[in-house]
Amino acid sequence: MTDAVQTQSPQADAPNAGFTPRVFSGIQPTNHLQLGNYLGAVKRFVEMQDSGIETLYCIVDLHAITVWQDPADLSRATRELAAGYIASGLDPAKSMLFNQARVPEHTQLAWLFNCVARMGWLNRMTQFKDKAGKNRENASVGLFAYPNLMAADILLYHTTHVPVGEDQKQHIELARDIAIKFNNDFGVDFFPVPEPVIEGAATRVMSLRDGSKKMSKSDPSDMSRINLTDDADTIAKKFRKAKTDPEPLPDTADGLTDRPEARNLVNIYAALSDSTVDAVMGEYGGKAFSEFKPKLADLAVATLGPISAEMDRLMQDPAEIDRILEDGASRARAIAAPILKRSYDIMGILI
Repeated sequence: MTDAVQTQSPQADAPNAGFTPRVFSGIQPTNHLQLGNYLGAVKRFVEMQDSGIETLYCIVDLHAITVWQDPADLSRATRELAAGYIASGLDPAKSMLFNQARVPEHTQLAWLFNCVARMGWLNRMTQFKDKAGKNRENASVGLFAYPNLMAADILLYHTTHVPVGEDQKQHIELARDIAIKFNNDFGVDFFPVPEPVIEGAATRVMSLRDGSKKMSKSDPSDMSRINLTDDADTIAKKFRKAKTDPEPLPDTADGLTDRPEARNLVNIYAALSDSTVDAVMGEYGGKAFSEFKPKLADLAVATLGPISAEMDRLMQDPAEIDRILEDGASRARAIAAPILKRSYDIMGILI
């Protein structure tokens, strides 16, 4: 287990007792869906849809364009991500699945939050500093302000729980700050204060080439990640060549502390097998990576192979994917529209 922030499974917490428990989360449609997205997000999305709590899962295409995107690639990636959700077990009849741009209330509420959030809050966002790099003056306004749009994504549905990776926790804290300030500014108890849900052995899946860096769709090296579109041979090759140290696996989980590559592979095995790090160490502790890596590759192929095949089948019918996204957006707007209308009313805006 990494040092992730632990929260309980979604339920009506005391501060949000007056709100219907609701889960919202989203992923950007950039490049291919990879193992980190699956283990850190999509797998948990599927589990949550059977919890009895209303779930909304969004393909955040408006966030994607905060940096330049090739239009044709963006359209393909949006449909491919939808296919990945569905192939992983997400049922569009149980959860609302849609792309962000189909629900214009997201951007409308984001503007209101642009006028609630403070510049100092955004200046503290570490992801902007990372993505903008040294040339901050050349970054888009959207890249700077997108945490406000993310807050709108969440609060537009009176979301109470947000499953996210550890790297997004700061943005959930900003959404909480915006909700609290809005409520205080206007003397209302209108927006809930959403809770992050960060749990699981592989919440933060790391690069196969560098255990200190997160597995990323944007990494220049394709060998650094497992794409959900990879075939069995490619998956096996990537795990076989994954970076490790020369020592065998330690006997206990404590021995993984200063061995990031070993810890990453063990975490991945635990998450794919719905097990724990301790259980994996009980089976493979003391064994060589030459024995462990093939077992991990076999497990990954068995888990991801059917998903890849189903994604390929779904991508043959883009019209059906678009129909699913439009249906999800229609259902999402039924929740979003009255919440946005009430937000305008509270602020004295006539519409």
